[in-house]
Amino acid sequence: MKIEALRVKNFKAFKEIKLTNLPAISVFIGANGTGKTTLFDVFGFLRDALQDNVRVALQKRGGFKEVVTRGENGAIEIEIKFRDHDEHSRGSLVTYALVIALDKNQPVIEREILKYRRGERGKSWHFLDFKLGKGIAITNESSYADKESKEEREEQTVDSPDILALKGLGQFQRFKAANSFRKLIESWHVSDFHIGDARPSQETGYAEHLSTRGENMALVAQFMYEHHRSVFNDILIKMAQRVPGVANVEATDTEDGRILLRFQDGSFKDPFIARYVSDGTIKMFAYLLLLHDPNPHPLLCVEEPENQLYPSLFCGLVEEFRDYADKGGQVMISTHSPDVLNYINLNEIFCLSKKNGITVIERASDNPLLAALIRENDLPGALWKQGLFMGLNP
Repeated sequence: MKIEALRVKNFKAFKEIKLTNLPAISVFIGANGTGKTTLFDVFGFLRDALQDNVRVALQKRGGFKEVVTRGENGAIEIEIKFRDHDEHSRGSLVTYALVIALDKNQPVIEREILKYRRGERGKSWHFLDFKLGKGIAITNESSYADKESKEEREEQTVDSPDILALKGLGQFQRFKAANSFRKLIESWHVSDFHIGDARPSQETGYAEHLSTRGENMALVAQFMYEHHRSVFNDILIKMAQRVPGVANVEATDTEDGRILLRFQDGSFKDPFIARYVSDGTIKMFAYLLLLHDPNPHPLLCVEEPENQLYPSLFCGLVEEFRDYADKGGQVMISTHSPDVLNYINLNEIFCLSKKNGITVIERASDNPLLAALIRENDLPGALWKQGLFMGLNP
């Protein structure tokens, strides 16, 4: 599954933004406060709304009035278009649209739609179409490929108008489109990695995937070592290539029942525990665990991956992101580093700026001057330093 387009309206500084033809790797640049974190929070918001409900997701962000664009009285709208390659949709472009409004000062889902069409001009099938907690769902999705078949609908009601219909119907295999998109939301990873959380030893437990903050890194390392030894060995090889001196990494049990990460420096007999290893070493190991996950996330959103890393590591890190994308994942990165940008293609770069307090997002390759300079072998990072990315189309 790959997200191809995103439209957001009245969400914080996004009065209305549209991103189309999203590549496997998208890199977002812009000054502080232009909305890079807000962009990734759109995905975090959808995940929170699915796990709980829209009201809780809004409360985590200060409530509806704090989330809706200042000065706007309309609804919050989020629309995602993605390509689904299951046996029924056969690569159709699927659209999920969510409209959230206030009703008697309480947030409600004014409209929720999941649809796709047969062919470029075929009729659009609304596999899910709800208003204020009531709506219909298609029950014969397996007939979608048959152009002669007609929709068979079933009326449904959710417990409350602030609960996503996707949350309930997506639990059932017979609602295949809803089930597929629910899994996408549940499995995307919006990184909020904190070095301080990753350093301490962990209580003995079990974790297959790195958490968004990275506090379970030792448990994930232990899981990889015990259940995916070949993958873990590949990570160690990459660590030795990316971070000179690191010969081995192990997760060991302590006497008090905790898991401790120990890093072996080839120059010393005894390993160092994570508490005394550099920030860059910890972060690179965390990224390798994330990017070599045997059951990878379909979407990764990573803010400023260059932080705590030495510039010579940037090329290798971008290579890791590209390998992840080549295997079918999708990566979105925000950065403040011109050195990182030097390893990114122009059509993968999106520039955020603010005009009258509202965020504008423009694709760098749409700017003729930048495109011409790149053809002359200028590097994107160097052009960014010269200020040519800011205000692409004044």
